[in-house]
Amino acid sequence: DFLHDYRLGWESRHASLAGRKEVFMGKAKFGIFGDGKELPQLAMARAFRAGDWRAGYYRDQTFMLAIGELTLQQYFAQLYAHPDVEAEPATAGRAMNGHFGTRFLDEDGNFRPSAQMKNSSADISPTGGQMPRLVGLAYASKLYRQNPELHQFSDFSVNGNEVAFGTIGNASTSEGMFFEAINAAGVLQIPMLISVWDDHYGISVPAEYQTTKQNISEILKGFQREGEGQDGFEIYRVKGWDYLALLETYEQAAEVCRTQHVPALVHVQEVTQPQGHSTSGSHERYKSTDRLSWEQEHDCLLKMREWLLAEGHASADELDAIEKAAQQLVKEARTAAWQEFFNPIKQERDEVVDLLNKLVAETGTENQLHEMVEALKHNTTPIRADLVRTVRRALRQVREQRSAGRRELQNWLEQALADNADRYNSYLFSQSEEAVGNIEEVEVAYADDAASVDGREVLQACFTANFERDARIFAIGEDVGRIGDVNQAFAGLQEKFGELRVTDTGIRECTIIGQGIGAAMRGLKPITEIQYLDYLLYGIQTLSDDVACLQYRTKGGQKAPLIVRTRGHRLEGIWHSGSPIQMILGAIRGIHLCVPRDMTQAAGFYNTLLRSDEPAIVIECLNGYRLKEKMPQNPGDFTLPLGRPETLLRGADLTIVTYGSMCRIVMEAAQQLAEVGIAVEVMDVQTLLPFDTDHLIVDSIRRTNRVLFADEDVPGGATAYMMQQVLDEQHAYRFLDSQPRCLSAQAHRPPYGSDGDYFSKPSVEDVFDAVYEIMQEADPKRFPAIY
Repeated sequence: DFLHDYRLGWESRHASLAGRKEVFMGKAKFGIFGDGKELPQLAMARAFRAGDWRAGYYRDQTFMLAIGELTLQQYFAQLYAHPDVEAEPATAGRAMNGHFGTRFLDEDGNFRPSAQMKNSSADISPTGGQMPRLVGLAYASKLYRQNPELHQFSDFSVNGNEVAFGTIGNASTSEGMFFEAINAAGVLQIPMLISVWDDHYGISVPAEYQTTKQNISEILKGFQREGEGQDGFEIYRVKGWDYLALLETYEQAAEVCRTQHVPALVHVQEVTQPQGHSTSGSHERYKSTDRLSWEQEHDCLLKMREWLLAEGHASADELDAIEKAAQQLVKEARTAAWQEFFNPIKQERDEVVDLLNKLVAETGTENQLHEMVEALKHNTTPIRADLVRTVRRALRQVREQRSAGRRELQNWLEQALADNADRYNSYLFSQSEEAVGNIEEVEVAYADDAASVDGREVLQACFTANFERDARIFAIGEDVGRIGDVNQAFAGLQEKFGELRVTDTGIRECTIIGQGIGAAMRGLKPITEIQYLDYLLYGIQTLSDDVACLQYRTKGGQKAPLIVRTRGHRLEGIWHSGSPIQMILGAIRGIHLCVPRDMTQAAGFYNTLLRSDEPAIVIECLNGYRLKEKMPQNPGDFTLPLGRPETLLRGADLTIVTYGSMCRIVMEAAQQLAEVGIAVEVMDVQTLLPFDTDHLIVDSIRRTNRVLFADEDVPGGATAYMMQQVLDEQHAYRFLDSQPRCLSAQAHRPPYGSDGDYFSKPSVEDVFDAVYEIMQEADPKRFPAIY
């Protein structure tokens, strides 16, 4: 076992050394490696079992090699950005090297039996960003152990015995996400084992600028539990070059996590970084001569060699042979990975050169195309962009020619663009049978004598029915448990379904989101509540960098069907009435965004989403919980399709496109407009992502020839987005007889009080005036100026 680990350590080290050279030779764009951290990762791998999960960062190559979920050839394929998922299964070349993940979905997008697999959630680059998700991965084990209803799902868990292993650099422990995750894990008492690789630096910044007392485990002493059975952490310290101590530490820490569900922190100190931070610079610029000398002496592989020789486990010749064999194996893997990556491109290049030569022969354009063809022909390391760029420029040159060669080149370009769209642009959303577009539409049904109830009661009935239908569904958030959320949509559900399924959390939006992500990755159906829309900012980085791009960055290899429930729009006050839709739209492509105008709509979206495998945000109208709505007969069964606007009012003069709380404002304005002879058509988009997939809005504009986009976001926000979708994507400009207009809120947040709301956000009068001005310009005699 010792010699096996020694060999793996040197294979990983030589991969790091070779990777740096490949970058400097121009065969890869950038490199960041795990050299110096081999021994702690080998020890961690020995404690890692089938069913366990990893949420780490981009130094963990040795660990991935040791658990058998990364080969050396795959390691180099990622360095070269190989876009073939068979060659580079973690990201299909979409993430830079060092970003690891296992494919826990099959080819159809369904979960594989993760309880029998060694699992790694897909890495992200933002430092500390793996921590929120880590909380959720560990929290799922708690649910699988303590909730008897979940014991049937043995493909996902064996009695909650799975440990979530996390890794982070010492400098990144300065991030708020780290501290929030540590606190959450301590409160929840979950099997989370976090390792801190402490090499004293964060790029060039030493620990004295990073951490109080320059020691993360020292300042976390207060989290240490006082004894068995007490809440808290187990905290361990171990040297990164002490192989036996590392093995013992990880065995002990993992056992405590696994059996007792106690979180653990392993502070791995005196770790080195032989090649510095990355290929973007040299650590000789910021490390002293003494520090560099110390790092050389304390290199973990050198220390292991000394120990093996001193204990008589191997001779110097045996260890030399192991190191030499490791180097040769890395060389072979590097060569094979490069050939597998580059040979198809070279073949495509030769095909393009042949097509260009044929074109030249047919069109007599040798002087125009000769230099272009020769440059491509003699390019020793072309990339696919070179091929497409050359073909597009060549077709410009022969745009007035008509020949078979030109048609062949056009056909090649069309196929190349399609192939590259699959390589680089696919899988933003699920393509499985559970994608939202595949969920059967079921209409809402009402009894003849349907009761008129508060909107919150419709949601309460929806959630109750879904919780009864699917034991995997649970809800967490501030105040959702005991009091049933601040607006009472969860009222009574904790009492009915238990605290494990409807659970209060602390004020920690970032890790509420993370708690949901990890649990969703493990087959559960979380509803994570962010109490008010403004507070989504605390979790937007995690949603953007992790959830939104998860399907994309794994090319369909991983998913996290997380539902974020929040509320916003009309209310008084700077921090509780904002509608930062522009920010959300720009940050979360890859997550659906539902903006229902009432609670029945919201219930329909929840029913759809809880049957799907895609993440979504649902923004409920904050002032709609007490408004009366009819109670459906099928509150947990009716579904709403995403991306289909609803026409609330028919009219022939102008189309108003809006959503959410603005629907009531617009409908009231429409009544007043009708009194002066203006018939508007009101369309509620219902979802902003996806947006009007059937192009119903352009059909309306084709009839009315005028359009106003209205919402409560800042100028240039969601109204501009909707206008772009309708004019650019749906080509509605063809049918416009008047300038398209946007009506939004002021650029600032709304002040407190009813007057602050009126003068900051679009009012009924604002909508009336905006529409009237458009009509007045079109027909000034019929609609004379008001002001």
